[in-house]
Amino acid sequence: MKKTKQVAPVSDELIDAWLKQGRKPEDVNDLLKQFTKRVVERAMQGEMAEHLGYEKHDPEGNNSGNSRNGVTLKTLKGDFGEVEIETPRDRNGEFEPRMVKKNQTRWAGFDDKILSMYSRGMSVRDIQGHLEEMYGVEVSPSLISDVTDGVMEQARIWQNRPLESFYAIVFLDALYVKMRHEGRVENRAVYVAVSIDLEGKKDVLGLWTGASEGAKFWLNVLTELRNRGVKDIYLACVDGLKGFPQAIETVFPEAQVQLCIVHMIRASLNYVTWRDRREVVGDLKPVYRAATADEAERQLSEFEEKWKKKYPAISRLWREHWERVIPFFAFPEEVRKIVYTTNAVESLHMSLRKIIKTRGSFPTEEAAFKLLYLALGRVVAKWETVQHWKQMLNYLDTMCGDRIKAAGGLR
Repeated sequence: MKKTKQVAPVSDELIDAWLKQGRKPEDVNDLLKQFTKRVVERAMQGEMAEHLGYEKHDPEGNNSGNSRNGVTLKTLKGDFGEVEIETPRDRNGEFEPRMVKKNQTRWAGFDDKILSMYSRGMSVRDIQGHLEEMYGVEVSPSLISDVTDGVMEQARIWQNRPLESFYAIVFLDALYVKMRHEGRVENRAVYVAVSIDLEGKKDVLGLWTGASEGAKFWLNVLTELRNRGVKDIYLACVDGLKGFPQAIETVFPEAQVQLCIVHMIRASLNYVTWRDRREVVGDLKPVYRAATADEAERQLSEFEEKWKKKYPAISRLWREHWERVIPFFAFPEEVRKIVYTTNAVESLHMSLRKIIKTRGSFPTEEAAFKLLYLALGRVVAKWETVQHWKQMLNYLDTMCGDRIKAAGGLR
């Protein structure tokens, strides 16, 4: 194991000497600025000595072919305000400091604070105000834009990264975001693919934008997933969009298609008056929480008997899609809730909507993608492995172990 380098502690006597200049918060902040300035400048002088091969004022430097050539003043922005740093120069212009690199204007970690605030939905003006209030640092809108625009390259890499060859479950859904397109603000669909891999880990496979949600666009998304390495999916959970199951089966012919129960309930409630909504939802619950598919169908018949005169369309809706409703009943009971609540995608959408609602609309699709990508990083980092996943993995091994092996999945 690599040993951590021990740093000599700062003596109490030295701290007391510093604090004689003042003990108020602003005094301590000024002391930190001074201390940081001196340490950084000393470190860069050490780098210069290493670069030249001799210490300052050392006779060995005479006629060495290169020498010190004064300093350049540079202002760095950071947590405790702005600090002016003297960067040493050499006559040949070959010195490249590592402590504070050329063209660097901010302390390491300062950009991360800007990105963190931006990812929480704060506007450029809010970020400016917060940095000035908390750290006494004035930053321009262009600086904030430069920092946030800097993540687009890593966002593109993320969007095109190779994927696993086999996924147990993939949730495919879209949310709508207001953005300017061809000169006017409109609601545009942001397509989201949320996966659960063979280890029970959740992830977002990508984001795509289009004019509106449609099976044709989803076909393009699925084709892209295949091109990025996905060979097979056991279960694809989708809404009731017309042509969606056929699009999935075109790209992944062995995948089972599961209609999202949440979307089925929402579609059912389109026919229900406000007065009856709670009761109808309560009567549908025994259907999707039944122990078996046969029990679920019996519960649906009881629902029909009660509501067929008042809301016959609900029964037709469930009967029409029944074969796409029941696949998850074959799952171990402990993991069925993953499918019928679609928490993986619903909670993600809720988190994203909280962030984008503060923006009103986005000037471009790229601006929307940038914020959504940053927000995703915060949300996905908190996701944990699905509970009781071992039972699901044993089920998958029994039902499609040969497909997992053929796809090169979990060994």
